[in-house]
Amino acid sequence: MLSERDHKRALVLAHELEGPACQIEVRLLMRGWEVTTHLVTADHGQPNVATPFPELVGYDMLIVMGSVRSLTNTEEIDSWIHDELEMVRMAHTDGMPVLGVCFGGQIIAEALGGSVEKAPVTEIGWYKIAAPEGAENPVGPGPWFEWHHDRFVPPPGADVLAVNENAVQLMRLGRTVGTQFHPEVDCAHMDGFLEMALDEYLDDHGVDRHVMKAEMAEHEGRNRAQCHALVDWFLDEVAFSGSAS
Repeated sequence: MLSERDHKRALVLAHELEGPACQIEVRLLMRGWEVTTHLVTADHGQPNVATPFPELVGYDMLIVMGSVRSLTNTEEIDSWIHDELEMVRMAHTDGMPVLGVCFGGQIIAEALGGSVEKAPVTEIGWYKIAAPEGAENPVGPGPWFEWHHDRFVPPPGADVLAVNENAVQLMRLGRTVGTQFHPEVDCAHMDGFLEMALDEYLDDHGVDRHVMKAEMAEHEGRNRAQCHALVDWFLDEVAFSGSAS
């Protein structure tokens, strides 16, 4: 098993330009990791035009980020989504640590025998999470940032570590972890989210750009710390339990 004293390479799958690993990548770099980002699609108007996925050989971790796309509508992404599902399935089966964020968490669920469905409530903003009865939430209550219309049903055997009233928020299956929330966000990332969103869409969901930017500025320092702590938990307790930094 790879230890953190060895050469370490993480592959990030970013589905759009506005969806990088952001503070997750920052913390990995701080921990001595080399991070390579693969941009899946570059044009919002052509969601089915994708760059072929790289091989997993030579990487020690896979990180799957969010997307504006939905696994409840795979027709618009069917040129690549099945390859990505197989990639995640293969990484998990081979024992490679996998971390999925929002859409990435949903991909994990779908790839490993769970499912994805429309959520009863669209969550956009800051939400607290908690452990279900009999479990322990290892990443803290937040609030964490959410922006999603779907939710995942965890695969068989997965441990549900955190929930809120609308969705499962954190799950683990072996060395694979999926979140429904976005731990990676900071002000620059939020600007990207908002630049991508149409005014009509934001109005329909009661979101004010200026308020959201102000809230991000208020939460940024705290969220950076809790994101870095989440990455530390993933590295130390999930991916490489017992290894030194």
